Amino acid sequence: MEGVEKAKGSSTEIYHSLSRRRSRSRGVSMEDVFLSTTPSRRNIRMDEDEEALIWAAIEKLPTYNRLRTSIIKSFVETDDDDAQGNKTNKVVHKEVNVLKLNITDRQTFIDTTFKVAEEDNERFLKMFRSRIDKVGIKLPTVEVRFEHLTVEANCHVGTRAIPTLPNVTRNIAESTLGLIGIKMAKRTNLTILKDASGIIKPSRMTLLLGPPSSGKTTLLLALAGKLDPSLKVRGEITYNGYRLNEFVPQKTSAYISQNDVHMGELTVKETLDFSARCQGVGTRYELLSELARREKEAGIFPEPEVDLFMKATSMGGVESSLITDYTLRMLGLDICKDTLVGDQMQRGISGGQRKRVTTGEMIVGPTKTLFMDEISTGLDSSTTHQIVKCLQQIVHITEATILMSLLQPAPETFDLFDDIILLSEGKIIYQGPREHVLEFFESCGFRCPERKGTADFLQEVTSRKDQEQYWGDRSKPYQYITVTEFANRFKQFHVGMCLENELSIPFNKAQGHGAALVVKRYSLPRMEFLKASFDKEWLLIKRNSFVYIFKMVQSIVAAFVVTTLFLRTQMHTRNEDDGALYIGALLYSIIHNMFSGYAELTLVIARLPVFYKHRDLLFQPAWAFTLPSVLLRIF
Repeated sequence: MEGVEKAKGSSTEIYHSLSRRRSRSRGVSMEDVFLSTTPSRRNIRMDEDEEALIWAAIEKLPTYNRLRTSIIKSFVETDDDDAQGNKTNKVVHKEVNVLKLNITDRQTFIDTTFKVAEEDNERFLKMFRSRIDKVGIKLPTVEVRFEHLTVEANCHVGTRAIPTLPNVTRNIAESTLGLIGIKMAKRTNLTILKDASGIIKPSRMTLLLGPPSSGKTTLLLALAGKLDPSLKVRGEITYNGYRLNEFVPQKTSAYISQNDVHMGELTVKETLDFSARCQGVGTRYELLSELARREKEAGIFPEPEVDLFMKATSMGGVESSLITDYTLRMLGLDICKDTLVGDQMQRGISGGQRKRVTTGEMIVGPTKTLFMDEISTGLDSSTTHQIVKCLQQIVHITEATILMSLLQPAPETFDLFDDIILLSEGKIIYQGPREHVLEFFESCGFRCPERKGTADFLQEVTSRKDQEQYWGDRSKPYQYITVTEFANRFKQFHVGMCLENELSIPFNKAQGHGAALVVKRYSLPRMEFLKASFDKEWLLIKRNSFVYIFKMVQSIVAAFVVTTLFLRTQMHTRNEDDGALYIGALLYSIIHNMFSGYAELTLVIARLPVFYKHRDLLFQPAWAFTLPSVLLRIF
């Protein structure tokens, strides 16, 4: 600790700064009063002296090293006893390189910082936001607008829509004839979304509700820029005033599918680590550099927990990041992080845990604009509430943008959202604050019973068979109100009028943050892609080692049999029969090599759905998946 000894002269000022900071942020709870580990004033003073010395040493480092060095706190049991005879714990501050954090250091940080996921996450995010606000840094935000959005599909109906081999052959032939103007197939135009308009604002949790087949998934895909090219789209979608063709929406936002597609041979932690590695760190490093520069000029010293987390999550090129451990704790996956995900052929995690892995695979990256499609399927209400609560804290404190579709959320989960979008038959019936949604339907003559949850009421009030039971004024005859009439009445409602006024004012691009939109298709350089893919493929080979060892032994035995046929390189006669022996040996070798690759062919085909998913999400290009797979299996 030579740097610490050199920094003793300047540690006094840092100590006073740390003391002032702790006096504002530290408090002793009722629980700590009865714990034997409650520190005394003398111990607190010694801890602050030790921390001040380390901070002084870090501040004297060059900028490059300073951004990679932080403080980690751990508790060490001492030989001293307290009044009750229990062993006391001592706080130890250690200077660490965030690029070399081992598993023990990361787990210690998570266990001490996030003991209770919901409560400690909010406290930690508030400390993070306080650090940002002290130096006046503005976080990048994204406002998503869609105006007069209409999505139509020109599709076959009946048996022609079934993906059979004859139908595919006919479709190819008809498409070929269509190029020269001959149209033979009868198709039907299906309108999925009809003239939908709205705004998804940052810092506000938005819930997308609607009965089945109302167009929720199509709306989420459209906003994320992932619609099928065969669909006909009209209208305009903008991020901070920019159209989708002016940046890369797949990297600016993330669509979390309701389908769980993962590699069964990887564990939960390995799946999230690979995702975090491919998505990169975004603008975290630039934010950290500017933050450190301003703090040094102002003489501000951050909380050790926040500083360690920001530095560790801002460094790319690491196999396992602290952001993965944080995501595992927030999603409640830390109890199964070393369990295989599993598939149809091998036992793995449960369906609800697999759904959380799908969510964590996307939120582990730097993207702050999320479109989440029914992430609560298979989860109990308590787990859903915990996940939505943590996401709400991220949205409110870090100004993220989230549009989430849930199927029948519980009342306590429904109350966590700020805005509601109600979709039915492809039309938006309501979009606005959650507090005014019941007021709107009461103005239409419908009232939510006290026994009924608001979310369930909103799902059923537009249905022809369920609408009558919510009719409010029994003195008047009930009259069915169509979805179109609901949409027209919303435009005359005060919330709908405010929304229309906001849409009429274009977004001021000058107010947008320069780092909010991503213009590069991939987050990593080519060598980083290769390294990440090589590591993953080598791990998969080790997980399927029995197959490769068995095939290797089989090849060795076959090679021994073939080579022993030719121990005598000189034959007494050289006729056609001898040539037939040579040809037979060569044919056997070719057939053996061909059939020995069938086992590998099965494994590759099984991994193709995951490859297609990663390719569409721009995790990695196709060559980064193919090259390591081919080279490792050759050598």
